[in-house]
Amino acid sequence: MTAAEAVRHLKYSAWASRRLVDAMKQISAEDARRDVGISHRSIFDTLQHIYFADLIWFWRTGDPTVKPHAFDDKLTDAELEQEWSAIQQRWIDWAASLSDTDLDRVVDYKSLKGDPFKNTVREIVMHVVNHATIHRGQVMGMLRQMGVAPPPTDLIFFYREPS
Repeated sequence: MTAAEAVRHLKYSAWASRRLVDAMKQISAEDARRDVGISHRSIFDTLQHIYFADLIWFWRTGDPTVKPHAFDDKLTDAELEQEWSAIQQRWIDWAASLSDTDLDRVVDYKSLKGDPFKNTVREIVMHVVNHATIHRGQVMGMLRQMGVAPPPTDLIFFYREPS
């Protein structure tokens, strides 16, 4: 992966996640928070989980002054949309400042359980994008259960969008 590819994949992840936040607006707040027994219980909670993970990984990798939310914090719809959009843009801007060799930097961090780990920036960026993709797929299934046709979020649809 090059730095340019890291930026492109982070832009994709932000694009796809925004599409699902917009799709969630087609259902009531109650339905968005209904426990359907998938992933992190509900559409809203699963999207919030992706955001919190994006934030925590940025704190670990891009800016240690960022204050992550706790996974049990509860945001409003507006907070989720605004804060997530902001951290996605920070990921993109940060990645745009990297060189290809910066992707080899090793990040020392602790898991939420306190276990120490080390991964390269390259691995973390790919994890952030992949993690979001997995959970977006779950949200798409939940939206279908609510009678909403989810928007296409496959990578190929992002590639087809005009830049």
